[in-house]
Amino acid sequence: MKVLVCIKRVPDTGGGFRLTPDSKRVDTTNLGFAISPHEECAVEEAIRIIEKHGGSSTVLTLGPTAAQEQLREALAKGVSSAILLETEDYESWDAGAVAQAIAETVRSMGFDLLLFGNESADACNYQVGLRVAHLLDLPCVSGIKALEIQERRAIAKRDSPEGWEVYELSLPAVFTVKEGINVPRHPSLRGIMSAKKIPIEQKKPIRRDPQMARELLKKPQEGRQLEILGQGVEAVAKVATKLRELGAI
Repeated sequence: MKVLVCIKRVPDTGGGFRLTPDSKRVDTTNLGFAISPHEECAVEEAIRIIEKHGGSSTVLTLGPTAAQEQLREALAKGVSSAILLETEDYESWDAGAVAQAIAETVRSMGFDLLLFGNESADACNYQVGLRVAHLLDLPCVSGIKALEIQERRAIAKRDSPEGWEVYELSLPAVFTVKEGINVPRHPSLRGIMSAKKIPIEQKKPIRRDPQMARELLKKPQEGRQLEILGQGVEAVAKVATKLRELGAI
């Protein structure tokens, strides 16, 4: 069993914070950083799966050099290896660009299970895990609160107003984990010392040029015939198909 868990370095949610003058970002000047809480649970779930079924686990993040701190925390808890997609301008990366970089990095690595936090504590956009699943053409269940592995299948549960929803999927598959699926462990002193000796694989992430998508979606020239795909919900599938044909998604 090979498990990948993707995390994000976020401002420590336990401290007070304020916004930058333009109100677009959190002012991190006097803040500490941590693994996003949902992703802490994803790390714990990865460790438990490997402890039960054997194999290896890898933790990955896209961010600055300083994000090695969060990777080493996951290593100290029991994850086998770590990958840093290193970029100092990580704040300019949107969910689509991050998902593209992750997918390009792990496409040929043969993971059986890919775990993400359901949403990050700072952006809360719920997108990266779903986008990676789409790019890798893998089945995905989001917002899960329980996960069981049985040979080459996974049984996932998520909460709903009507009770548990249960999904059974063949592996490989992608899951986004919600806080509460488990109680994350604290790293031991021995784990912390061991994590310092584990090399972190550092790579430069591949960034898709957003200008390409804008060119594909630019306003048509006057005089050209427009294609009407429908109205409302009924048009969604046709619009998605057309965007795929254009290479925009």
